[in-house]
Order: sequence, then C-alpha cells, then structure tokens
Amino acid sequence: MEYVAWIFGFLGFIGFIEAMELKKKVNSLEAALAKMEGSPLYEERRDLIRAAGSYIGRQVKLELKEDYMDADVVTYGNTKYGSNMILDMDDDWMLVRITGPKGSKDKLIRLEAIERISEVQ
Repeated sequence: MEYVAWIFGFLGFIGFIEAMELKKKVNSLEAALAKMEGSPLYEERRDLIRAAGSYIGRQVKLELKEDYMDADVVTYGNTKYGSNMILDMDDDWMLVRITGPKGSKDKLIRLEAIERISEVQ
C-alpha cells in the first residue's frame, strides 16, 4: 500500500512540473502576441507604452502581474515611505528608480510584468 502512495506522489510531482512548463509556454505565446499588430494584446501593450512614456521623470505607482512580483517595488516603491520614478524606457524594458528608507536602487522591469501604472498625487 505504501508503494501506491509513492507512485501517486511521483505522478503528482511530474504533473506539477508539466503544468509549470505549460505556463511558461503560454506566457511566451502571450508575449509574442503582444508584439503582433492587430491583436488585442498589442493594443494593450501600446497603451501601456504610451502611458509610461508620459510618466518619465515622475513618481508613479506600479502594479505588477502576479508572476513577476518584485519585493523592492512592492515593499518600498508603492508606500508612503518610498516612491517609484520612471527614468527611461523602450519597447521592452523600463528603468525605474525605487527610493526607500534605506536609499535608492535603479531596476530594469520588463513591460510585460506591469499590470498598471498610475501617477502618485
């Protein structure tokens, strides 16, 4: 009976690995679709690039997608103790200065990781 539990445990582990690989493939396909003109993901990405471009040099609040969470952005950048400032960007990356109580860091963040950008009032 103990062997049956080991076999099901092993099969569950293999299933988990396969699900993680499938999620990576779906994310890469979504990224490819976001670069193809005419797709709805392309329009969302263009809107995000336009919005982020207008916020260069300003303090913003960044909301990241669940798969791409960054501890510095969440812990320091979006609180009353710190801030995020967009320094520069291109079609794939955004350079952000995260200022917190212990100093500031410059980080590169992929545009596909960003869910929403809003200006801090």
